Amino acid sequence: MTTTTDPAPARRPAATHTPRLSRGVPRRRPHGRIVVRITLLAVVAFLTLGPVLWTVSTSLSDPAASFRNPPQLIPTDPTFAAYRDVWSQVDVVLLAVNSALVTGLIAVGQMLTAALAGYAFARLEFPFRRVLFGVVLATMMVPLQVTIVPVFMIMRELGLSDTLLALIIPAWPTAFGTFLMRQYFLAMPDELAEAAMLDGAGPWRTFRSVYAPLAAPGLAIVGILAFNYHWNEFFRPLIFETSQQNFTLPLGLVSLQGNLGTGSVSTVLAGVVLSMIPAIAVFAFGQKPLRDGLTSAGVNR
Repeated sequence: MTTTTDPAPARRPAATHTPRLSRGVPRRRPHGRIVVRITLLAVVAFLTLGPVLWTVSTSLSDPAASFRNPPQLIPTDPTFAAYRDVWSQVDVVLLAVNSALVTGLIAVGQMLTAALAGYAFARLEFPFRRVLFGVVLATMMVPLQVTIVPVFMIMRELGLSDTLLALIIPAWPTAFGTFLMRQYFLAMPDELAEAAMLDGAGPWRTFRSVYAPLAAPGLAIVGILAFNYHWNEFFRPLIFETSQQNFTLPLGLVSLQGNLGTGSVSTVLAGVVLSMIPAIAVFAFGQKPLRDGLTSAGVNR
């Protein structure tokens, strides 16, 4: 009689113990990396704000303080005499009104043309659409100095030389604004246009009632950037304007330098500080729409 024996059980592989992170415990970042980042941000902030702080400090000091080495960021004896000199030497109110009128109309015009052109390139079908859009983008690579002479001749033939319209009308087309608004309209769903068509809306009503309100953040970007750029513009007013009643603020502040640059440095910088206030205010109030608009512009369909 034969007896059967059970086979020996197979050995199980030894379990390897791997360390597990406890849940709910955040991983700590190295303190050295945080210190490096803070240091880099501090250096960039100083390089950015340093000239602005020096401008404000010198405008509150006597002219001799601007030649001290190293420069003083905090004036020891601040005075507002330079600001009084600015108001007595130039008509700040007239210059500010001209600048506000020019930059405001340019901003509104660029918002309108950018919205219309961006919607056309994004939503309408017409021949050579891609080619024309490439031509529009190519104009961003052409310097302003290349086209200033033909534009000046056109304005002179139209009888707009030495007028504020010579600064406003040529600045309405914007290649960057067209590109930005096209990206906005491309990111919007096609179902909106289909629903509008079912309700009997044409292309213009679809743009005005459906897509344009949704593109408000993009329009805010175009308007804010246009205002800040043209508020500080100097080259075009120097070419187009010859009468002092049509001078903008950057062009009018040049007279503070005096004959052959013999004017007070503090007075010139005081005028610069006054000219910065509106641009800083517009950027401060429009910072949130600008940030939200730039963030949503990168969202594709």
